[in-house]
Amino acid sequence: MMNYEGFKEQVLILTGIDLSAYKENQMKRRIDALIRKHLCSGYDEYLHVLKKDRKVLEDFVAYLTINVTEFFRNPSQWDILEKHIFPLLLEKKRTLKIWSAACSTGDEPYSLAMVLSKIVPLNQIQILATDIDKEVLAKAQEGFYTNRNMTNMPKAFRDLYIKEENGGYRISDQIKKCITFKQHNLLKDPYPIGMDLIVCRNVLIYFTEEAKKEIYHKFNEALVDEGILFVGSTEQIIMCQDYGFEPNKIFFYQKSKSKK
Repeated sequence: MMNYEGFKEQVLILTGIDLSAYKENQMKRRIDALIRKHLCSGYDEYLHVLKKDRKVLEDFVAYLTINVTEFFRNPSQWDILEKHIFPLLLEKKRTLKIWSAACSTGDEPYSLAMVLSKIVPLNQIQILATDIDKEVLAKAQEGFYTNRNMTNMPKAFRDLYIKEENGGYRISDQIKKCITFKQHNLLKDPYPIGMDLIVCRNVLIYFTEEAKKEIYHKFNEALVDEGILFVGSTEQIIMCQDYGFEPNKIFFYQKSKSKK
């Protein structure tokens, strides 16, 4: 009978997701719940279902990658971004390179574009938004949301960039044009370079310490000197200097300037 180690190896082959990089107890609980849901006897039978049923496989990937998000999550942090971080970055250049990593259903990159639109014209905004899950990227590109996502949406942005439609909310094309969505695996794919701002929030808490350390180093390499990394409320980086960062505002870390 297949054990968890064997299952992890098969999942890596099947999906490209390395479960070894995720906290084991947490991940095993999630997978055990799926095994019970599909009335499987164990890892062997569940793996067989994953290989046979494309929809079950897609649901499995979505469940593992924990796609819980909303617009302007933790509003006070977005206020800091608008009033301190964007002005700091725009002192040096007119057009910023921004990466929303593990963007889920797109709430975060669309929020970024809306905030930045208060400072620069929309045609100067270009944000790269990536996620490992093709299904959530398709939802992000569609730009249609329920009321749950809109809890923290400022009225000014709702009036400007959101249209009520069929019981939900549609993002305007002028904001959609600011975002480029691409599939990307933080654990194995090459990182973009020359970024002024990287936003990766409420994702790394699910990774092992070893995986997080590697990702922090890669984020640092992806940023320009004095570029900013914006993390989630539970993801403060202890000893950020070890990864080439200095604290800026809380939850914002600035890449240390290279010594020449």
